[in-house]
Amino acid sequence: MRRYVRTRPALALTVVAAAIALLVSACGGGGQQSSSTGDAAQRVYVAPGEYDDYFAFLSGGHSGQVFVYGLPSGRHLNTIPVFTPESASGWGFDEDSKAMLGGFLWGDAHHPGLSETDGDYDGRWLFINDMANARIARIDLDVFKTKQIIGPLPNVSANHASTFVTENTEYVFAASRFSAPVPNTYQSIADYKNKFNGVIAAVAIGDDGTMNLDFEVLTPPFHWDKSDAGKGPSHGWVFFSCYNSEQAYTKLEVNASQNERDFIAALDWRKGREAVAAGKFKMVDGAKVIDPADVPGLMYLLPTPKSPHGVDIDPSGTRIIGNGKLAAVTVVHSFEKFQAAVAEEDFIGEYGGIPVLRYEATRVAEVPVGLGPLHTQFDGKGFAYTSLFLDSQVAKWSLDTYEVIDKVDVHYSVGHLAASEGDTKHPTGEWLLSLNKISKDRYLPMGPTHPEGAQLIDLTRPTMELILDIPTYMEPHYGQIIKADKVIPRVKTIFPIEENHHAQRVLNESETGITRDGKDVHVKMVAVRTHFYPDTLTVDLGETVYFHVTNVEQDRDIAHGFGILRSNVDFQIEPGETKTAKFTPDKPGIYPFYCSNFCSALHQEMQGYLAVRPPGGR
Repeated sequence: MRRYVRTRPALALTVVAAAIALLVSACGGGGQQSSSTGDAAQRVYVAPGEYDDYFAFLSGGHSGQVFVYGLPSGRHLNTIPVFTPESASGWGFDEDSKAMLGGFLWGDAHHPGLSETDGDYDGRWLFINDMANARIARIDLDVFKTKQIIGPLPNVSANHASTFVTENTEYVFAASRFSAPVPNTYQSIADYKNKFNGVIAAVAIGDDGTMNLDFEVLTPPFHWDKSDAGKGPSHGWVFFSCYNSEQAYTKLEVNASQNERDFIAALDWRKGREAVAAGKFKMVDGAKVIDPADVPGLMYLLPTPKSPHGVDIDPSGTRIIGNGKLAAVTVVHSFEKFQAAVAEEDFIGEYGGIPVLRYEATRVAEVPVGLGPLHTQFDGKGFAYTSLFLDSQVAKWSLDTYEVIDKVDVHYSVGHLAASEGDTKHPTGEWLLSLNKISKDRYLPMGPTHPEGAQLIDLTRPTMELILDIPTYMEPHYGQIIKADKVIPRVKTIFPIEENHHAQRVLNESETGITRDGKDVHVKMVAVRTHFYPDTLTVDLGETVYFHVTNVEQDRDIAHGFGILRSNVDFQIEPGETKTAKFTPDKPGIYPFYCSNFCSALHQEMQGYLAVRPPGGR
């Protein structure tokens, strides 16, 4: 196995010099930039044949996918198809992935969450939410492929506050961005306050990664925005930010921005489990729904200014940080003070049976970070980093003194941040990725549609230094960055053929064949350099053909494709894998099929013919 620890050999300096021109735009502009373009180039340079130190997983927004980058180089390594069909790999074209998509042709992927053990990323799985259709997917990082999609989750309307993972991957959560009637039946929109509700769903994770809906919690009709799970002393709690505590339903830019403070909700998921075990729930559309008014201690509301977007738990698990997008401050709540306020019942009211704590009882600081704070990350060295959407800056501040000590300009309108191992107990403090919403003039002009702009910031110097621009496709909302050496030992370079338990698997040409079951024709087929077998077959018009194709290669990076001309059938088959395609010809004729993924010098010869006879044409 090649080394994946990055090196900087002296001979690379000539290549670095060639890279300088490409990095000028990344190192110019406002804020504290690198004083030496060559120095910046060295810090992100990864020699040919060497590996990056980190994987960065970025959500693909309304593309429905997940983008994988190497850091610090910024190289785009892969796009993992998740919620949307993708023809290059055939995701959504073969029968298994088509079934997993459940008939949806789009998704809105927002917040990737890596699996954790004792509060640190463990490299097993990546979870990602689909806001549009209330789904959550699990990507297995041994193969970098989507292996389960759960949902649409009943009663959840727009799963936005998701998928932040609990300390030992017990749960991921989903919460409604848009409140709706529960169950979702017709109600007058004018009855919003009385007839609509939000819902928080707890999705349990099994030892093998399998997701199952455990329970749901009914909430007032707020708009739940982001979430984060407790760690260390706050383990067992999960926190959600909300806006629209006004419970408005029209002209929200005005009517949902009236209150000086909205809320961060604290939910004790252990009490949720206990409530389910005690039968304190109602079945609604197949889900166990808990009314917090019936379970004291399940949930509390912490007032937080104003329309908080991100809620972030620091590495120690002792601070709950709210980022009010319409405020000029980031608010720090103390988990210890929160517990004391609960014990003393220091409440100022309630919503839907959920107690509201007194603001001053939990708040320990208001950090004057700047305009439009959205999200905070950490470096594990006592500092926090908050994105400022309106200022187009990142602010660095002390978790001890709550003083802002540094700012750097980004380009432009930063949304979320992703720090290296930044959502764990032990961030590494090396890199910060600024996920900017607008790129304007940063890249070559390509018409009205602009790439999104991620920017890499070096955290190892006395001040933050922006050293690399990374254009991205639409639209990374959030990302997580994990050390590569946590993932690489788990990665499979092939699917071992002996582990292929597909019912239609074949190992060689002698096991292939064609069988008929009424109007269904099943073809067991081998794909191997450089032919299919069988490579000719004849069916009658009106029959449906199921191609079960096994790639029997056991050599890494030798994938085959299977595409049928004049059809919507195309997919990639990795070494050792079996996939199934369904094809119903709509007229007689000859339908060539071929390997659509380059595999060898005789790739062009890897083809075959399907003949479709007209009625009575035998």
